[in-house]
Amino acid sequence: MRITGGKYRGRIIKPQPGLKARPTTDFARVGLFNILNNRIDYENITVLDLFSGTGSISFEFASRGTASVHLIEQDSKHISVIRKIIKEMGFENIKPVHIDVKSYLKICSVKYNIVFADPPYNLTWLRDIPDLVISSKIIAEDGFFILEHPKKEHFNTHKSFFEHRNYGGVNFSFFKAS
Repeated sequence: MRITGGKYRGRIIKPQPGLKARPTTDFARVGLFNILNNRIDYENITVLDLFSGTGSISFEFASRGTASVHLIEQDSKHISVIRKIIKEMGFENIKPVHIDVKSYLKICSVKYNIVFADPPYNLTWLRDIPDLVISSKIIAEDGFFILEHPKKEHFNTHKSFFEHRNYGGVNFSFFKAS
């Protein structure tokens, strides 16, 4: 896994072998961040990364100078590896939180400009995630939610849906805050 843009562009991050996470492919991350580059000013936003897994999305945002990234991961092995990488790389704008996503959404009082979620593709409640995130009211007024999901899932009929992008087997659906 490599960081594809920003201050740490080209740096290779080697997650610990045996992790259960499926990192977003380099191809898909490049495509996603090409879209975001034309829509946001990284230095003035806060980001929430749900189901962080290997931390690759958080590392991309942090490398591009995002003001603050909150990273949510419930697996203790994953959060331990993420914390180690944050320390080794010297990221000061990432705050990892070891908690499950549903619990975090219930207690969170922060407003984020971008909320990103990359849940396990076989998660039984994957289709509920847009409603859970939007109803938690954690998305800033001008912000949006991005869900990474498998090709077989479609969200284009959701009331807050506004865009879909496909990069190979990786799909991103975008949702407005309200």
